[in-house]
Amino acid sequence: MKSWIDELKLLNIGKIEINVSLKKYNTYKIGGKAVCIIYPKNIEKLITLMKFIKQNKLKYKILGNGSNLIFSNELFDGILIKLTEFDNIHIFQNKIKVGAGYSLMKLSRVALKNSLTGLEFAAGIPGTIGGAIFMNAGAYKSDMGYVVQSVKVLTPDFKIVELENKELNFHYRTSFFKTHKDYICLEAIIRLEYGKKEKIEELMKNRLKRRLESQPLNYPSAGSVFRNPKDMFAGELIEKCKLKGKKIGGAMISNKHANFIINYDDASSNDIKDLILYTQKKVKEKYHIDLVIEQEFVNWE
Repeated sequence: MKSWIDELKLLNIGKIEINVSLKKYNTYKIGGKAVCIIYPKNIEKLITLMKFIKQNKLKYKILGNGSNLIFSNELFDGILIKLTEFDNIHIFQNKIKVGAGYSLMKLSRVALKNSLTGLEFAAGIPGTIGGAIFMNAGAYKSDMGYVVQSVKVLTPDFKIVELENKELNFHYRTSFFKTHKDYICLEAIIRLEYGKKEKIEELMKNRLKRRLESQPLNYPSAGSVFRNPKDMFAGELIEKCKLKGKKIGGAMISNKHANFIINYDDASSNDIKDLILYTQKKVKEKYHIDLVIEQEFVNWE
């Protein structure tokens, strides 16, 4: 066991899991092991942890639900941080203050319960608030950029500041946090509008039905692999390349939705990565379009 783990335990930051299989912590169900995963109890403990990481020059990553990650099969030789304890929620009129570790799908149901509209798009997105803000998760022509009023963050120099929507640089599947990975989302204020509960519920049900009908949810995946090019659909381009059903090892391009790669038969991390790069290459050859990968490769360096 690494000596820094013993030191870390003495800091009483929160629950620590040692020598953890990453297959349990991402929706592709792939990857090697992590030296440790830690669950800070609160912001003060998180700051203590980040100071420890900096002092010891350790590798780290904030881990949400792992619903957009592709872990390598190598050991993650550092600390994975899960903000599961950051799950506070407070509703005041048409705004919701919510912790970074709270479930986005659960939040959409809270909004419904309180007759608040604007989060219907999130009813089927299996991420945390922090993860959804990081990648500006969205669906049905809406995303987090439309509903996030502000975010409380921990800066690289351990200050807690509030960033307003206009400072968060929300664009299609990206945000301020993607280019400033040493800033940590702690909490967000979500601003919604009042609506009729029956209409909100109907819209959520319709979108969940569409999701079930069009996406291969019976296999491990991480959602859409590629961003849609302007005025095009990545899935349509992949389908026109006749790649539906294409397999590499245990990874397969879904027959149901061509922009989904599924863990069809105990796929390795390399199977997933190789199939993504193969797909990207084939679309480039046929259409001269560089598909941008929406998912994040972790621990491949």
